[in-house]
Amino acid sequence: MNKALFLDRDGVINKDTAYLYKVENVEFVDGIFDLCKTAADNGFLIIVATNQGGIAMGNYSEKEMQDVHGYIEEEFAKNGIKISRFYFCPHHPDAAIEELKSECGCRKPKAGMFLRAQKDFDIDFSRSLMVGDKKTDRILIDGLKSYILKSAYCFDDYDVECLRDVIGKLHFS
Repeated sequence: MNKALFLDRDGVINKDTAYLYKVENVEFVDGIFDLCKTAADNGFLIIVATNQGGIAMGNYSEKEMQDVHGYIEEEFAKNGIKISRFYFCPHHPDAAIEELKSECGCRKPKAGMFLRAQKDFDIDFSRSLMVGDKKTDRILIDGLKSYILKSAYCFDDYDVECLRDVIGKLHFS
């Protein structure tokens, strides 16, 4: 079985600018490449699991989101890091686009994206971890450890101050 480093996108990989959808606005969070390079060099798959409710709200298109993901993937590759897959949830319970208005099972903190990744990549959750910047990034799956970064969303109920602090949380076996 494989181990994975699951990452939220906005606020963990890139600075959270509220509904990021333009490649030219991507700014990487300090330490993201160090964390992911260390994880990848130690056998972790790098998997992004991101709520993208801005699609459901009509703020940007799935194509615009995919363009951002493509750019992120290219920049990671330039740093010697392979992102195994991006999983995203386009739904939102208050969506402006009716067909995306949903309390679906893939929107974090629900486990849908993670269970799909487990099936796709034979992941052992007990050897894996999730890093996010909001309480909704604390995924309740037996064995999966979730670490929340200090952020504007979690300025008092967080687990780590910065991404480099997560390196010490990786299981190297």
